[in-house]
Amino acid sequence: RENSSENILSSANRFLLHEGRLMLAESTRLLDVYLFLFDDFLLITKIKRNKKKYGGSDISIIPVCPSLTPELQSFIREGGFCTVLDQPIPLDRLIVKNVEPV
Repeated sequence: RENSSENILSSANRFLLHEGRLMLAESTRLLDVYLFLFDDFLLITKIKRNKKKYGGSDISIIPVCPSLTPELQSFIREGGFCTVLDQPIPLDRLIVKNVEPV
């Protein structure tokens, strides 16, 4: 959601602890998501693939942030992108539990 009073990702005091791909079970389907775990919240993004294919050497000229994991850099170079799926989850409201694989 748009919030004109504050950009939640702009804090200079926020640290990215971990990031990675995950399959999210959403009612009757599986959703390909990419998680960003910051020191104060968890951000879940939906992975989208660009329908347009880049040709030949055009892929190498797409600028990618060097601090991202090689997996995410490669995904972005292939025309993919992530959109925020829902509001960030503050870590003080997050409960993590081990579950049996389905």
